[in-house]
Amino acid sequence: MKKYLWAAAVVVAVCTTAAAPAVAAPDRAAVRTASAPSSQTASHPAASARPAAVPLLSAAAKAPSPARVVASGERVDAGHGWTVWLTEEGKYWSGPDGYENFRSVVDGNVDLSRPGVSHQSEGDPVRVFHSGLYYGTKKVGKVVLTGTDGRKTSATLLELPGRPGWGVWYAHTGPEGRGGAAVALYDRNGRLLADLPGWNA
Repeated sequence: MKKYLWAAAVVVAVCTTAAAPAVAAPDRAAVRTASAPSSQTASHPAASARPAAVPLLSAAAKAPSPARVVASGERVDAGHGWTVWLTEEGKYWSGPDGYENFRSVVDGNVDLSRPGVSHQSEGDPVRVFHSGLYYGTKKVGKVVLTGTDGRKTSATLLELPGRPGWGVWYAHTGPEGRGGAAVALYDRNGRLLADLPGWNA
């Protein structure tokens, strides 16, 4: 009887000892499986950062145009009773009296191959409406009027879709002294492209 008990105890001890490695092995496998993804993510930190940097560089390299794009024939309220609109033929504008004016860009009087600017003005003793064409550039930056008193006024810019190489500018100022305002056209880097002195300057 004692022999059988001793043999049974040996069998139980052997089974317990043999079972231990089988339980430990899956634990080690589970640890390896769980650690694998975090190891891959940590080994490529730059991969997730690079795509976000690409659009930022593209946006910085491509400065937006300051000109408002309008449809052909679209009437723009220029303020104080003035209206401006563009077609493929040129610039149109009308004042508080409703009378319409036109400045062509296709009649041969405007050389679109090189930068230039034109100037028309109408007003009264209280306010003057200035407008004109700018042309010969697809990278317009600004049009600036300099009054007879030295005051500078930045104009509003309008263009047709597709960057046709010309557009319209307009601005309001107070009454001008003898000689009228000078007008200057600049590109987006602030470089002077063309200018017109005051009429009697």
